[in-house]
Amino acid sequence: MKIAIATKDDWSVVSGHAGQTRDWLLFDCQPGQVTPTPHRIQLSKEQLPHYFKDDGPHPLHGVEIVVAASAGDGYLRHMEKWGATVLLTGETNPVNALDKILAGEALAETRFDITTTLCKLRDLFSRH
Repeated sequence: MKIAIATKDDWSVVSGHAGQTRDWLLFDCQPGQVTPTPHRIQLSKEQLPHYFKDDGPHPLHGVEIVVAASAGDGYLRHMEKWGATVLLTGETNPVNALDKILAGEALAETRFDITTTLCKLRDLFSRH
């Protein structure tokens, strides 16, 4: 199972606003395996889901779970079309979030993020 976690601050903090996040940690998780070493993915502006036109391959295609601190409704719909489930969390450490997912534990509740409110307004006019 592939799990992608949106990050900021030198790959060490779970990022909000998933649709604008450039830095991702991609974990290829195998049954019975301890926490796998992540692959770092840095998206170009054209690859950000807010701009990507779904007209070719994307580094996050094939991911089954996406983790972020916040995401708008348009982003959630877009990832659903890609076959990915989006999990939102208040957990700030990407590895801790991954460990909780793999252990079947609940993630920390999200915190208020003004960008989510702005995204909801933008999503009213989104193509997704």
